[in-house]
Amino acid sequence: MMKHLITLPLIAVTMLLTSCGDKEKKTEATDTAAVVENPFFKESTLAYHTPDFSKISDADFQPAMEEGMKQNLAEIEAIANNPEAPTFENTLVAIEKGGQLLTRVYRVFNLLSGANTNPELQRIQEEEAPKMAAHEDAIYLNSKLFKRVETIYNERANLNLDAESVHLIEYYYQHFILAGAKLNDTDKDKLKKLNGEEASLTAKFTNQLLAAAKAGALTVDNVDALKGLSEGALEAAAKTAKDNGEAGKWQIPLQNTTQQPDLQNLSDRATREQLFNASWTRAEKGDANDTRATILRLAEIRIQQANILGYPNYAAWKLQDQMAKTPEAVETFLNQLIPAATAKAKREAKDIQALVDKQKGGFTAEAWDWNYYSEQVRKEKYDLDENEIKPYFELNNVLENGVFYAATQLYGITFKERKDLPVYQEDVRVFELFEEDGTSIGLFYCDYFKRDNKSGGAWMDNIVGQSKLMNTKPVIYNVCNFTKPAPGQPALISFDDVTTMFHEFGHALHGFFASQQYPSLSGTNTPRDFVEFPSQFNENWALNSKVLKNYAKHYKTGEPMPETLIAKIKKASTFNQGYSMTEILAAADLDMQWHTLGTNDKVTDVDAFEKEALKKTHLDLAQVPPRYRSSYFLHIWANGYSAGYYAYSWTEMLDHDAFQWFEENGGMTRKNGQYFRDMILSRGNTEDFGKLYRDFRGRDAKIDAMIKSRGLLE
Repeated sequence: MMKHLITLPLIAVTMLLTSCGDKEKKTEATDTAAVVENPFFKESTLAYHTPDFSKISDADFQPAMEEGMKQNLAEIEAIANNPEAPTFENTLVAIEKGGQLLTRVYRVFNLLSGANTNPELQRIQEEEAPKMAAHEDAIYLNSKLFKRVETIYNERANLNLDAESVHLIEYYYQHFILAGAKLNDTDKDKLKKLNGEEASLTAKFTNQLLAAAKAGALTVDNVDALKGLSEGALEAAAKTAKDNGEAGKWQIPLQNTTQQPDLQNLSDRATREQLFNASWTRAEKGDANDTRATILRLAEIRIQQANILGYPNYAAWKLQDQMAKTPEAVETFLNQLIPAATAKAKREAKDIQALVDKQKGGFTAEAWDWNYYSEQVRKEKYDLDENEIKPYFELNNVLENGVFYAATQLYGITFKERKDLPVYQEDVRVFELFEEDGTSIGLFYCDYFKRDNKSGGAWMDNIVGQSKLMNTKPVIYNVCNFTKPAPGQPALISFDDVTTMFHEFGHALHGFFASQQYPSLSGTNTPRDFVEFPSQFNENWALNSKVLKNYAKHYKTGEPMPETLIAKIKKASTFNQGYSMTEILAAADLDMQWHTLGTNDKVTDVDAFEKEALKKTHLDLAQVPPRYRSSYFLHIWANGYSAGYYAYSWTEMLDHDAFQWFEENGGMTRKNGQYFRDMILSRGNTEDFGKLYRDFRGRDAKIDAMIKSRGLLE
């Protein structure tokens, strides 16, 4: 996942932070002292301006945020009230150069509030979010500023600017329009109130869900209930329980998705059901962590926002600057996949039920049985056991000899670990990247293990963005949620986890190879239905024979994975894809149905709406629940993927079509890697993405390669 929390010096952050609170007034002397001591008030002197985490305390964030907003608004007012005629330099370039303090502090805050939060950061998050929403409104709804932008936009053909600069003009103009710049003052005021409330509620949702997931962990006091788990997994569960004040018990924390990894191995059916239900109902307990009232109000607000701006629904508004453009285009795309995906899922369900019956189980397989029995079906059909694979996937080896190695083969870049730079948590590692000629590229932070104070899922973002205008190189992080092994044990991960590492580093490459003049157009600052393309494309190299042989080595013996096992993995690559595709499509469809609600659509019951929505599109397969339920769908309620979760499937189409080009042109070669870097990874948001893809591929993307790769044509 790509977290777009800060994309502009304008600070277009409407997502992570949230609720209003007035700060106490301080004396001038206190403010001066705070400025001197606060590490955010000056650029970091560390390499690449990376933050010095050893000097940052929780108390630094709020003063820096407040001062950052104050400084940025002063800059904006100076631009808007400039008596000189508007020019590209004195308006748009000036905006691009502004807000540096605010960008610095928010990028670090976004990292920590997602990956290493605490009650103080959560308080700040809820207090500052509506202020940030108001700050953004003060920029985009500034009539004088918009008039200058509009003047430049109307004159853009005669300004003799390079293509990227012209695109920046068009980019800003569209963002101002979509933000409501042409509204009358009354409607602007209404929109501002809704934006502030939405910001508060998204932060509330984030914190509710984090608490709900922590409280929802399955705790057992009899180890027999966990039969099927490995010794290492049991040790980790015992340690987790002890760390959470439950010594002598075993605790399985919840992942962000509906299905939980341990369901694959738990042989006790009652325990499987308990774990599944703990996941399914985590945010629906009727307590303070119940998210349903929060999302009902969010859905209402989004309808009202869209209506004020003249759109029939939220999706119609939000898709204007995406590749898809309209909800109808998304619906057409999803409908091409749903019949084939659900048909294959139903065939897979029959295989699972047949195995249950063969074993005289005496029950109809349910959602909590799927992973357990599908793993057995996989063993039976393909003679492939996940536990046979894991010893060959030790996390650090996968990272350095798999993920990094693939990048070196394709793009010529190399990596050197930096142990001299402060990190925000002991498990974090830092690497410096270099071009083939030794030129430095940037810094990469990786944070792979699950913690109770870390949001679920996996994501990438920048701490420092690339920009020739600002003379900055990228500092990028990947965050995941893999189970941390007990002390002294290796971190053995599943092939799904391996794929996640390649995926998130694909986002990182998109950011590292950015070569833009302007921060707003740099790297991963692209539409949702393009930004997942480089990351999903990078997943393909996890199973590349050359790469796999380099990293798939037994953690004890160092022996490479046998060819017979590699062949089994590849042969089984389309196994369970009906399930996998259906759960993703169900989540994407839920997202679109929530965000195509109109003024006359009144939803009062989240669960009833969800049930009816899935039924309407024939995605209501009891054994194949959506990857995310509405009540714990962090992507769409707080992480910027509202009306955008379809992007994972849309960009999967791009990724398979692009990989087909590689296969047609010689596969993994430096020449092909450089071409992909030049045509896709280095281009940022500098032109229309349909044209960008056509220039690379020679035509529009086709869905055929995706359907074939998923094995949906059987």
